[in-house]
Amino acid sequence: MPADLAVIGLGHLGLPLAQTAVARGIATIGYDPARATDLAGGRLPSDGTEGILTAADVRRMLARGFRPTTDPAQLGRVRTAVICAPAPPAADRSLDLSQVAEAARALAARLRPHTTVIVESPAYPGTTEEYVRPILESGSGLRAGRDFHLAYSPGRLDPGNRDHGYAGTPKVIGGITPACTESAAAFYGRLTDKVVRARGPREAETVHLLETNYRHVNMALVNEMAVLCHDMGIDLWDVIRCAETKPFGFHAFRPGPGVGGHGVPMDIPGPARGARPLRMVELAQQVNDRMPQYVIQRSATLLNEHGKSARGARVLLLGVTYKPDLADQQGAPAQEVATRLMELGAAVSYHDPYVPSWQVLGHPVPRADSLYEAAADADLTILLQHHRTYDLQGLAVKAQLLLDTRGATPAGAAHRL
Repeated sequence: MPADLAVIGLGHLGLPLAQTAVARGIATIGYDPARATDLAGGRLPSDGTEGILTAADVRRMLARGFRPTTDPAQLGRVRTAVICAPAPPAADRSLDLSQVAEAARALAARLRPHTTVIVESPAYPGTTEEYVRPILESGSGLRAGRDFHLAYSPGRLDPGNRDHGYAGTPKVIGGITPACTESAAAFYGRLTDKVVRARGPREAETVHLLETNYRHVNMALVNEMAVLCHDMGIDLWDVIRCAETKPFGFHAFRPGPGVGGHGVPMDIPGPARGARPLRMVELAQQVNDRMPQYVIQRSATLLNEHGKSARGARVLLLGVTYKPDLADQQGAPAQEVATRLMELGAAVSYHDPYVPSWQVLGHPVPRADSLYEAAADADLTILLQHHRTYDLQGLAVKAQLLLDTRGATPAGAAHRL
């Protein structure tokens, strides 16, 4: 049966798009060889998609006609196809576009004239025209801009954000021709309250670059401020509380044990084409990369001040996901913090209501069943992620030592980053 929309890649970008489209009455299929079988059975894949949607959400989507599939032939029967395949960081910190290429090849072999193809995957400026377009054209024998529409729209959804949902978040669109832009805008106009037209796909891709780097640079600034203020005996959290009352020229960011998530900072804004590196972004990444080690340094100092050594210390980690109230662990600093603690000889355990099991260095980490008992037993408890279920005031009373890396505990109740 033909569908209006195919979402290719059912992860943190694709699932919310499919959910919104189905809710708007758009006949939607979702193509994802790794996840479609679970989703078709009303189950969430155990790969971090928990928290983006619930199993009940998936079942409601299915009841409204959503069709997850592992059959690429279904891609040839849609009017609009949106590529939401992930582009995780490679070993050299560049974007790994291999899954985007696989998605484009799967679509190209079935692409029909007059289809609108939109790329939402993370991308360098130029990716849509210079990387995706040749795959689509060579695999289909069709020409972008003449036989089918092609555009880029950066993924902007903030998983778990209850204030800014899909409809209330403007969508930026940049097509390779004005007609491509308008076709993509007409599609997103059915889903969102506002569509913003960029001059072209390179501009739309650079929106993603700017927005992602903005986050990382500002987090690096406040992370450096955290170290400085601790050294000087200044309460940074009070500084931020006061600074954010300024009604212009300031947006509050808060320090943490590291920067996780799917948004990869890009200090080189494109594959080796003579693009000048973004020095500030490179420096910001270095600052943010040092934060897990700073957490270890503060932890060791706290233990020493209380007559204990990191070697043999019982350390409880609270919250091992990259965002509060989500199961997604993409890039979460908890992995590095746990690794470094283990290398120092500490006995590490963890608690996270969204992560039933956790491995570090290929070995399972013991999970605390009773949070308060575990905190009372641990020589040091480290809050890495503040889930809403945590009663931090009660926890501060029970814990022998509590290091709060998120500034979430009441003033004076714990040692803050």
